[in-house]
Amino acid sequence: MTEPGTTAPVFDQLRRDERGIEGLPVRLVVALVVGVASLSVMMNMLSGLSAIGVSELDVRPQPEVAAPGNGTVAVAVVGPDGGRVSNATVVARGDSAALDGVATARTNASGVATFTLSPSLGPNQADGTVAFEVKPPSGSRYVDRRANTKLLVVRE
Repeated sequence: MTEPGTTAPVFDQLRRDERGIEGLPVRLVVALVVGVASLSVMMNMLSGLSAIGVSELDVRPQPEVAAPGNGTVAVAVVGPDGGRVSNATVVARGDSAALDGVATARTNASGVATFTLSPSLGPNQADGTVAFEVKPPSGSRYVDRRANTKLLVVRE
């Protein structure tokens, strides 16, 4: 036992021991690796937060159901609140109904893009769909990551 005010024998022993810091670098490396891994996970989570401030777009084709052949389709681009978005680019592609190539149009001030489409169906195909993709206006807080509403093409 030591008297009050004196150093404990353990501290004297550690002070004289030249191997006292031998395990420190390994512990430091482990702590550094765990810290970097934790920081990486947190930064990944924070980078996903930027998507919170953006809104998903969808389309509303009119008419919703069309017959094969030539026809005019008005496609409204809408935000999550139902408000229309102007100056967006809409791309129409054949899905299970065939189109001659890809058609593009830009939404007007009312948020509507107009297409003249001629979808066709296979010989034994009763119905099919035309898919739409939206490229949001540049500088906006909109995205189009999910599948949009499709135009249904039905044989009469």
